[in-house]
Amino acid sequence: MNIPDIIVAVDGYSSTGKSTFAKLVADKYSFLYLDSGALYRGVTLYALEHGIIAEDGAIDEAGLKASMDSIELDFRTDGTYLGDRCVEKDIRTLEVSSHVSPISAIPFVRAFVDDKLHAFGKKKRVIMDGRDIGTTVFPDAEVKIFMTASAEVRAQRRFDEMKMKGEDPVFEDVMKNLLERDYIDSHREVSPLTRAADAYVMDNSDMTLHEETVWFQGLCQGKFGILE
Repeated sequence: MNIPDIIVAVDGYSSTGKSTFAKLVADKYSFLYLDSGALYRGVTLYALEHGIIAEDGAIDEAGLKASMDSIELDFRTDGTYLGDRCVEKDIRTLEVSSHVSPISAIPFVRAFVDDKLHAFGKKKRVIMDGRDIGTTVFPDAEVKIFMTASAEVRAQRRFDEMKMKGEDPVFEDVMKNLLERDYIDSHREVSPLTRAADAYVMDNSDMTLHEETVWFQGLCQGKFGILE
């Protein structure tokens, strides 16, 4: 199927499989995949490693703002990089997950990430996932998708993912973290998580990855009049 050169914005709650879905679409239709969440996680990792986030979770915003020019984040074929170091695994830990929502709610952090995403998006034919891609980062994206699933399904997915990586999570802690992130993401003052008015909703609580890609194909065929 020949999809035109467009921007696809994928928003939604945590652990709905946004990144997995976006990567599948990128691979199948030769799009550039951009993971906005990885950039926020990269900033969070930097803040944790440089003592900008205290043990009680307090954020030294002045210190973080002064450090923004030193945070070199980039996408490469094998993952997200912080400087010359691949941090793809480091940014997926529960510690980073526990602090990423308050970090991502800071206006100058969001501006930093948005600037990077806009630079990547100028050439079109990109797919991005996050929480405000279709509402704030690329409000003119030709295709907007809002992904959701039940909290129980999302928590189980996150729990299983962490177990596969050799971690030893407690399901109740994973659920608590997920619900906290839902609340923070939906109630932050700047660019809260919300469905764009023209976004297509995908509830993938009971969908397979194949069914998700078939759903996307049908969406594009209808929207762009693709007959093949």
